[in-house]
Amino acid sequence: MSDLEEYLDREVPRLIIEQVDANKMKTMAAILRDPYPVHWDKKANATLGLDGRVINQGPLNLSYIANMLIAWQGPSCIKRLQARFLKPVLDGETVVATGKVVEIIEPEAGRVRVQIWLSRGDDVVLEGEAEIEISN
Repeated sequence: MSDLEEYLDREVPRLIIEQVDANKMKTMAAILRDPYPVHWDKKANATLGLDGRVINQGPLNLSYIANMLIAWQGPSCIKRLQARFLKPVLDGETVVATGKVVEIIEPEAGRVRVQIWLSRGDDVVLEGEAEIEISN
């Protein structure tokens, strides 16, 4: 039995974002030169029924997943990352990044496939998979 087999069906340690920060969204919108006001203009979003809230950018949501994986296996562990964005995340919400090892894909390289998801309560807002090189 390879050492990688002990990782099968194991959950990746979760990363909890207690409160998605509207100021970080505004900064990211500036960095990305994102003119779409849903990410930074609370007043404009009131007309959309968002009651003065803003929507987190997809790259920020994906970064929670990446940070979870890096905290688990180190800064160079992510070899491939695919995700689908299912629902918006609003400022002030709590989200949880989670993953589970589902397959050994390259035993000689120490690579595994991890199902990943970001949830808000019972709602999955992002899902996908990652290829991770196990370092420890």
